[in-house]
Amino acid sequence: MSGLSVKQLTSSHYEGWLNLYKHYAEFYNTSLSNTGTKTTWGWLIDTNHPCTGIVVLEENLLVGLAHFREMPSPLRGANIGFLDDLFVMPERRGGKVVSLLIDELKKEAKEKNWAIIRWITQDNNYRARNLYDKISQKTDWNTYEMIIQN
Repeated sequence: MSGLSVKQLTSSHYEGWLNLYKHYAEFYNTSLSNTGTKTTWGWLIDTNHPCTGIVVLEENLLVGLAHFREMPSPLRGANIGFLDDLFVMPERRGGKVVSLLIDELKKEAKEKNWAIIRWITQDNNYRARNLYDKISQKTDWNTYEMIIQN
């Protein structure tokens, strides 16, 4: 088995990131648009945008990704972290890829003084939830979405 490394996303990762991101969208039965994908990519590599990303590489192949950002928590009067997306290629699950991503997120949180990192996942994502139950505390908050038609 070759070595794994965690890297901050850079413009050189685009093709590998796009492959991972398409698999991530398929996992959640979501269609990606070219405009939306280009916008997201622009956010991720723009050092002035709050959304950023890290990837795990095995040699030169991207095998996992995490997109995250800082967000204000008004009741705390402090910023916290929010993990928007976490994905590992199916053939690489059960190994060290997700641990590397989570460990790097913890390091970011410590550097930025985030007391917590928050995220959501689908209720039926049992494999991920099994891991999340081991590394974090499930809250009693429900998530809602209000659809706004343009």
